[in-house]
Parts: sequence; structure tokens; C-alpha cells
Amino acid sequence: MNDKELFKLIYGVAREMGAEILVVGGYVRDKILGKKVKDLDFVILGDAMQFADLLSQKLKVKNMVRYPRFGTFMTHYKGFHLEFVNARKESYTQDSRKPVTEPSDLTSDLSRRDFTINTLAMHISDDRFEDIVDLYNGQEDLAKGIIRTPLEPAQTFSDDPLRMMRAIRFATRFQFKIEQETFRGIKQNSERLAIISQERIQDEFNKILLTSKPSQGMELLDESGLLEQFLPEACAMKGVEQKKEFHHKDVFYHTLEVLDNIAAKDDSLELRLAALFHDIAKPRTKRFVEGSGWTFHGHEVVGERMAKAILKRLKYSNELIQKVAKLVRLHLRPMALISDEVTDSAIRRLLFLSGDSFENLMILCRADITSKNPKRVQRYLENYDYLIEKIEKVEERDRIRNFQPPVDGLEIMEIFKAKPGPLIGRVKKFLEEAILDGKVENEHDACVAYILENKNDLTK
Repeated sequence: MNDKELFKLIYGVAREMGAEILVVGGYVRDKILGKKVKDLDFVILGDAMQFADLLSQKLKVKNMVRYPRFGTFMTHYKGFHLEFVNARKESYTQDSRKPVTEPSDLTSDLSRRDFTINTLAMHISDDRFEDIVDLYNGQEDLAKGIIRTPLEPAQTFSDDPLRMMRAIRFATRFQFKIEQETFRGIKQNSERLAIISQERIQDEFNKILLTSKPSQGMELLDESGLLEQFLPEACAMKGVEQKKEFHHKDVFYHTLEVLDNIAAKDDSLELRLAALFHDIAKPRTKRFVEGSGWTFHGHEVVGERMAKAILKRLKYSNELIQKVAKLVRLHLRPMALISDEVTDSAIRRLLFLSGDSFENLMILCRADITSKNPKRVQRYLENYDYLIEKIEKVEERDRIRNFQPPVDGLEIMEIFKAKPGPLIGRVKKFLEEAILDGKVENEHDACVAYILENKNDLTK
């Protein structure tokens, strides 16, 4: 089913009920931009709950989620996500972004929306099909690439501070500019972000990070004062100089370039967060060493702890937190393994520690090269290619990735005639270290023989 066929069905239901219905917002905006959309918003000039009943009956729609208090409901149909809402106006209290709503007309409903490019509505009736309602010059702003509020910006953002994050998200997604007065309104109201839940901030922040050029969003977040409100640790990287031949001087802008490098290669949120946090601890670990200049010893260890704490604060999942923290902790390891003298043991340990994250770790390491000297960049990339060749040979022989000891705890208990306790863990660790150091093959019988050979020492 295409969208026109869907509109015909929905209009038929509205006509039977005697209500007027228009598609509004993102669908109309993206249609003008030439994009296909499966998320559709409709505004109903009538009773939305009555419409929900009739729609469910006529289209056999199930799993309908209703919010009678706000006059809205949503459902899925033939691959489309549909949301319907009564035409309404809203009012807000100072300490909440949850509006008090009351029925209204189309003009009031469009005026309550966040940006002019989202105030566009389109008729789906037979006689006016695809006629666009444009009360706030949204089409002109689309053509010019401008993000602007339909009403006075300070009031718009004070009412619903999450709209400030959305402004930056749309500007970054579409590569638009935020109109001067609108951006001033964001700056003036940036502290209002405090009333927004961390979950909602995280959701908008993720969408900014997942754009094709996330550095633009990060710079806008910083310039507007919003970044300081929810991620001050990133702001602290500004002005922190570093002198490395494959890095820029300023940690903040180096980080933004790494983010863009990642965006050009991969679309995972995990990697983009790792790029954002890989140098997050440099301001805290910066020390001046005579003859060496500024150093950041241990920033990967401190950064791992900081990344965990920040991501937990922003309500990310524990699984994602662990993955990002691992990449932050390990991001310097591959660079240290580039020389010809590197042992197989060191490579085995990198594979063991990185496990499923190895590919992402190498993507991050390559993205971390931000020198402006093309020959230097090429040299480092070639070094990584050489390292990958060595790693593949070690992995093919020793099978260390996603390592599981070939002798399990039950068998160790049987060998030592022991019950569960510290000895079992000690033997497992002993075996793990022996395999990583190349003292014994990663193979069951060889490991059992090695345990028996060292049995007396292990029980001391």
C-alpha cells in the first residue's frame, strides 16, 4: 500500500464521521524535500476518540494506543506508523513541559508546533488532495534551509525546552541554519533544559550523534549553552592542547573530527559515543613534563570510569555502557602494537580484552588519526593494515577472540578433588595467563596436561 491509497481510506473514515482531517508536520516537510516517510501525523477537526473507534472498525485496526486526556491515539497499519490528534492549543506551567490542552482550530494547532518547517499541513480530501496549508512560510524556510519557530522563540523554548535540542537536531540532520532570533532564544533558555528528563535528552542527543555530520550538532550544542547543561565534561575538553603528530592541538575539536570520521564509516551509536568519550579524561590527566611537553598518562583508564558515570547519568543501557567503556579503555592499545618487535603474547592479550569489540576498536583507532598531513595519515593507516595482518595470523593459530577456557570449572574441581572455592578461580586465571603468554596451546588436552604439570604449585 502506498501513502495515497492510505490517505483515501483514512479520508473515507473522516467523511463518514463528518470530520475534517489533514496530514501534518514531518510527512509534509519530507515530501517537499523528496524523502519517503512511513511515520504519519494527522490532525483531526473533530473528536479523535470517536474517530479512533470508527477507524478501528472500518480498517480492522488492532493494537491502538489511546491518550484520551490529550485527544490523541496511535497505531500501525500496512507498514505505516500513524498518529492522530485533535486540533488543540496548549499552555504550560514554568516547571513542566507537559501541556494543558484544550480543543481548538487548525490555525491554533499549527501555531503550537515547534518550527515553521513542521507547521505545514496537507489536505487529503478528494476535492483538495495535496493542497498545502502554510500559515508560517514553512515552505520558504525549507527552500532557504532555515530553522525558525512559528511564534516568539523565547516563549516556544521556555514552554517546551526539549525543542531546543530538536532545533539543533533538525539543523544537523538537514544541514540547515538556525535563524538568528531563534538561536538567541535557545541561548537565553538553555538552563531550562534542567526540567527535561535525562531519557528525553538522551533520545535527542542520540539523533544528533547519528546524523551524517555530528560535529555540526556538537558545535551548536556547545555554542548555544545546551552542552554545558547535560554534558559539561565535553565542554571541559575545549582549549586543552595536545601535541601529537596524528592529532590536532585542541582536544574538543579533535574529538569532533574523530566523530565525523566515524560517521563516514559506520552508523553505530556505540562507536559514535566511543569517539565522543575516547579523550574525555584528558583535561583531568593533563600534566606538563619537561622535555616532553603536555602528557595525558592514564587518560584511557580515567576515561573509562568517566564514560561509565556519564552514560549512566544519561540513562543509557548497561550493555551499551560496557561496550563504550571497553573501547575507551582500549583505544591506545593498537597503536602500541605497531612495531615489529611486538610479541604474539601482546597481540593475544589485545584480542582477548577486545573480544567482540575488536572490529569497532580498529575503526575507532583509524578515525583517531586527524593529522592534516596526508602522508602522515597514510603512514599510520598502513601501520594499522600491517598490524591487522599480524593479528589475523595470531588469531588463526590461537583462536583467542571471545576466549573461553578449554577446561571448565567442573573439570578443574574433578582434577583437584575440590569443591567450589578460590582455588578454581586461581587455576582458571593461571590457565588464561599461560594461554595468552603462549606457554600452552589453546586446546583441551594440552591445557589439562599443563594443569597437572603445575598441580603442586597451584595448591600451595
